[in-house]
Amino acid sequence: MGTALAIVAGLLLCYVLLVVAVLVARPGQATLSEAARLLPDLLRLIRRLAADEEAPRGVRVRLWLLLAYLAMPFDLIPDFVPVVGYADDAILVALVLRSVARRSGPDKLAQHWPGTPDGLRAVTRLAGLPQEPATDAGARGSR
Repeated sequence: MGTALAIVAGLLLCYVLLVVAVLVARPGQATLSEAARLLPDLLRLIRRLAADEEAPRGVRVRLWLLLAYLAMPFDLIPDFVPVVGYADDAILVALVLRSVARRSGPDKLAQHWPGTPDGLRAVTRLAGLPQEPATDAGARGSR
């Protein structure tokens, strides 16, 4: 009985630490509503980046793992937990995008972004990347 209780207590402690890590890792200026509005474009971006043969293998693996996690019917933090329940997916996407942009460059995000220039600026903010001065939106499409 004592061993089972110790295992349950250990698992509970790990779960609490994961929840705290998700809360701490939340990008400061990004909002959950901003991420939710961008979700369809973010999913297309992630799929496009994962399929990009020029991207480093580690980046593609991270993106495919992220897509698998997002497709799973359960979450790290259940959705019924107020505020944080819905935020875990957005925070995880932001952390992976930050990692991908640092490894393959923000230009890859811009190259594969399917949405508007305003949406791309929101994604770079969500990923915690430095904001660049506004560029001509038409220039990106002509490359």
